[in-house]
Order: sequence, then structure tokens, then C-alpha cells
Amino acid sequence: MTSMEPMQWNSLCQLSDLVEGGGVCAFYNGKQVAVFYVPVEEERVFAIDNYDPAGEAFVLSRGIVGDLQNTLVVASPLYKHHFDLRAGRCLEDETLTVGTYPVRISGDVVEIGV
Repeated sequence: MTSMEPMQWNSLCQLSDLVEGGGVCAFYNGKQVAVFYVPVEEERVFAIDNYDPAGEAFVLSRGIVGDLQNTLVVASPLYKHHFDLRAGRCLEDETLTVGTYPVRISGDVVEIGV
């Protein structure tokens, strides 16, 4: 897709599938995506890869969401690395990153952009 093409949105899950202040794992195109619902933020839904590169396991959806250094993060349940929910970077180790995905809420559906 070039920058001139409009983003296509596809259904990822129902808003009712999400846990306020926490994450769930969804599958999209064969990938595990960690989806976080943080209704107090302007952007209410965030999506990152569910794979923790430090712990080498699919666990980020089970991490704890919080604010660290004025950055919205999820703490991995394994080694407690903090991943920025907007940028995917690890706050403790700049060599570790996870993929991020554009997501939005449309009615009662959470959509992922491609």
C-alpha cells in the first residue's frame, strides 16, 4: 500500500470482548495480536504483537497496563519489560521492539487497519 491509498479496516473483535484497563489476544491473518482497551485515553484501543521478544513467548496480552515515564505501556508478565503501546519500543532495552497496529472502534466492533 502506498501512502496515497486509503487504509482498509477489518473486523478484529467485538468491543465487549475487551477488558477495561487490560489486554486480550486476538488472531488476525495468522498472527497473535495483543489488544488493549484503555477508555481513559484519547485513543481508547491499542494493538501490538503478542510476542514478547525478551521472554520469547506469546504473553503480552496478559501484561499489566500502566503509565511509566509519561508513556502508556504494558509490562510483560515474564521479565517485566515495559513496551510502549503507541510505538512498540521497550523502555528498558532499546534493541527490543514489538509491532504496532492501527486500530479503531466502529460502533461495537474493534477494527484493525491494513
